[in-house]
Amino acid sequence: MQLLSVNIGSERTQPKGNEIETTGIYKIPTFESVKITLSGIKADFICDQKNHGGPDQAIYVYGEADYAWWSGELGGELEPGTFGENLTIGDLESASINIGDRLHVGSAILEVTAPRIPCSTLAARMKDPQFVKQYRRAGRPGLYCRVIREGILKTGDSVTVEGYANESLSIGRAFRDYYGKPGKETIRRYLGLPIALRWRAILEAHLARL
Repeated sequence: MQLLSVNIGSERTQPKGNEIETTGIYKIPTFESVKITLSGIKADFICDQKNHGGPDQAIYVYGEADYAWWSGELGGELEPGTFGENLTIGDLESASINIGDRLHVGSAILEVTAPRIPCSTLAARMKDPQFVKQYRRAGRPGLYCRVIREGILKTGDSVTVEGYANESLSIGRAFRDYYGKPGKETIRRYLGLPIALRWRAILEAHLARL
C-alpha cells in the first residue's frame, strides 16, 4: 500500500443548521514532509477536543477503496481529505482492518483504536443533513489511530499493515456494534483490546448497566 495524501486542516467556519460552527474538518493535502507526534500533526486544527483528537485518536485514516465506493455512490470524484482524514491510503478498505492492527507509514507506527462515528459536522461538510445516516449505512468508517512511534512521513511513502498479535475484532464489526446492542461477552472482548479511551468509557458504562 502507499500513502496517497497527507491532509491538514486549518480553522474555518461553516453553517450548521441555524448556527455557524468552527471546525477543522476541511483538510487540504500537503506535499511536504510532516512529523507525526503522539498528539497527531501539530499544524492540524482540532476544534471539538471533547470528541476528537487526543492520544488515542491522534490520526484519522481513510482508504482509497472507501473513496472509490463513495465516488460511485455520490456520482463524482472526491478529493483526498473530503472526510476529514489526516492520511489517505491506497488500496485500504477501512472496515476490514482490525482493532490493534498497526500501520507502518514512513518512519511512524500507528495503532488502530476505533472507527469514526459520524456527526452533524460531517453532514454540514457534505452539505447534506441526511449524510450521517448514509455514512452509517455505508459501513466505511475509517480508522482512528494512536501513535506508537513518532516519525516523519510524506505522500508516496509505503504503508504496511502489522496484524494485531491476538484475536481481535474488525473496525467494520466495531462500527456496527456501536449502533447495536452488544452483549456482555462482546463488550468484554472489546475491553480486552487496545481501543480508544472515549469508546472504552462508553462500553464500560454500558457493561455496568447490563
